[in-house]
Amino acid sequence: MSTPSIDKHGEHGVAVECLMAGSKVETQATDVPRTMSRKESLSVYFTIAAAACGLIRYGGSGWEFELLRVVDKTVIVTGSSLMTMSNVVFKELYPAEYTSSVSTRVSNALLVGDIFGMILVGFICDRFGRKIALVGTTVLIIIGATLGTAAHGAHGSPAGLFWFLTFARGLTGVGVGGEYPASSTSASEAANEAALKKRGPIVVMVTNFVLDLGGPLAVSIFLIVLSAAGENHLSTVWRVCFGIGIALPLTVFYFRMRMLSSKLYRKGAIKRHVPYKLVVKRYWKSLIGTCGAWFLYDFVIYPNNIFSGAIISSIIPDGSIKKTAEWQLLLGTLALPGVFMGAYLCNVIGRRNTMMLGFCGYIVFGLIIGCAYDKISTIIPLFVVLYGVLQSFGELGPGDMTILTSAESYATAVRGTCYGFSAAFGKVGAAVGTQVFTPIQNNLGKKWTFIIAAICGLAGILVTYFFVPDMTGVDLADEDRKFMQYLRENGWEGAVGEDDGDRSLADDRSSVVKISEK
Repeated sequence: MSTPSIDKHGEHGVAVECLMAGSKVETQATDVPRTMSRKESLSVYFTIAAAACGLIRYGGSGWEFELLRVVDKTVIVTGSSLMTMSNVVFKELYPAEYTSSVSTRVSNALLVGDIFGMILVGFICDRFGRKIALVGTTVLIIIGATLGTAAHGAHGSPAGLFWFLTFARGLTGVGVGGEYPASSTSASEAANEAALKKRGPIVVMVTNFVLDLGGPLAVSIFLIVLSAAGENHLSTVWRVCFGIGIALPLTVFYFRMRMLSSKLYRKGAIKRHVPYKLVVKRYWKSLIGTCGAWFLYDFVIYPNNIFSGAIISSIIPDGSIKKTAEWQLLLGTLALPGVFMGAYLCNVIGRRNTMMLGFCGYIVFGLIIGCAYDKISTIIPLFVVLYGVLQSFGELGPGDMTILTSAESYATAVRGTCYGFSAAFGKVGAAVGTQVFTPIQNNLGKKWTFIIAAICGLAGILVTYFFVPDMTGVDLADEDRKFMQYLRENGWEGAVGEDDGDRSLADDRSSVVKISEK
């Protein structure tokens, strides 16, 4: 038996074992040095920054959802609907035409688009490249937001307007859903190259922080626009709020056109004959962990975010839209400290422990609010603060760590696909949570929505402990090396690395490795 020799392509490259018994490895092109060119260095930082700008568009499920949420007075969940919000703006402008079925259709369009975009773009960013995926999601968001802002029905028909909005929001949903796998995988790989030891905090701050910042920022913009236009010009208010959603994607479009694919991707991509059966066999446990934790987190956080306006409005004596929005702004702001704590703790105590700590917060504060709901709900500041602390623990743990662990737990070749699937499974949890939220409130009482959050916290701890891998401090290239060795041992044949020679991307050449059996 011949002795294996290791050829390492730089510190962060994929190590390829040569001359292994029973296998042959052919390496084409040249080694990629560890030192990055100036263009590559700039691309790394622009990729990280662009990920933040792209994901802030998603914050609070998009600007449009924030507009609907903060002016929401009643929430109706009917039949097979996933999420329906009857909002004051469209109800006042079109009281006869904006029925519950129309509201359901318009609201669900973005959610369905999200799920489709997460899975589709996750696949695209692995098979066709990170850059193609990022540029594609940006284009979809710009087109969808522009169509939504300019939406009109034929001859002024309200029915036509709402069908137009349904299409526009669905298209936007594909784009904003795709931002999850495209931006997060790109940011994690760029951070791995720029600052390995700080990868966790960097990824958290450019993903979950900006997602959470999007909510309070959108509410603030809504309040500014509402104050400027007045409640007698609601048509202007919703169109301006929709239109502002175009600005951020436009700012990052140029930089994404100029960005480079990460070295990890250029050296570890599998663009043809992806062995998905072997992928599932290797990562089934991690998939249960990331999918399960994300499902439980979104099951709790999404309905609480969406229905929080209605909950707060119900305990405010006059149910004022402006007062509800102001308390909503405070509630969203209280969640932000949890993001910072999670970013700090993920390196100190590890990803898995940080996630479990966040789920523990669900148990403690979910039970406090739930068991004492009748008394606490009469004191609005206390209720909002405790509600905010509950959400802050959610962001500290699963909010930060589901994104981070999903971006770290899988090899580069399938990172986007597995991440997209995990995020989509979380979105299913959001859909289920919003579907059952109102029946729980109506049949069991509002306090049970918080008690069930505590139960989900316990389930989250178990899922995290047994299934979520802890990649604290581990170079992503290490998992790539192990994955390639695993494929080799299982007889997979195929090419590894980009071989399409995009000469504009880098000065050095990508490594293409062919693995085959003798």
